[in-house]
Amino acid sequence: MTKILLIEDDQKAARLLKRGLQEEDFAVDAVHSAEEGEPAALSGNYDLIVLDWMLPAKDGITLCGELRARGLTTPILMLTARDGLGDRIAGLDTGADDYLTKPFAFDELLARIRALLRRSTLTQPPQLKVADLTLEPHSHVVKRAGQVLDLTPKEYAILELLMRQAGHVVSRQQLAERIWTADLIALDNLMDAHMRNLRRKLDPEGMPRLIHTVRGQGFRLAEAADDDA
Repeated sequence: MTKILLIEDDQKAARLLKRGLQEEDFAVDAVHSAEEGEPAALSGNYDLIVLDWMLPAKDGITLCGELRARGLTTPILMLTARDGLGDRIAGLDTGADDYLTKPFAFDELLARIRALLRRSTLTQPPQLKVADLTLEPHSHVVKRAGQVLDLTPKEYAILELLMRQAGHVVSRQQLAERIWTADLIALDNLMDAHMRNLRRKLDPEGMPRLIHTVRGQGFRLAEAADDDA
């Protein structure tokens, strides 16, 4: 399921937008300040960010610039009441992918979101690769040492997330929210079962392990790890 992060300080507007997007089958998390939005955006949990320009303390255009400076490539749609040409140029130059002026029709917001998601899909690399493991996002074909792996949809989703964050720790909470769109509560056993099955297929006996457990933090996909459990 496509996940959207909504950063909007007007809580009534945020509730309406969240409800409308959920009715269109998007998973939506809403936060109300740059301080909440920054760590959420950098978590890697989201396919798209809808960001309001006028936030308290730190405005949206400043946050957008800081996120881009930290290497975030997630598409960002900026919402603002500012409709001057200079404002639009400033928003786009700071790193926003699109700009929507308030008030707007909800159908236009949906069209902009879908266009950004299509563009993001087209710019994804044709293949993800770690050591002798490859994953093709478009065809969902996964190979280890040239051999095709038969993965369930959940196993594939877990592996794709780990490969997109290769070398970095992916927490249990991130997996829960991204793969199951739910809180971690009551998911631990289910997550462990999927992870065991994925490891059995991905790391057969005699081959170097690629999925490593980082104690108290989560999981990392890499060629080697010094902090395995």
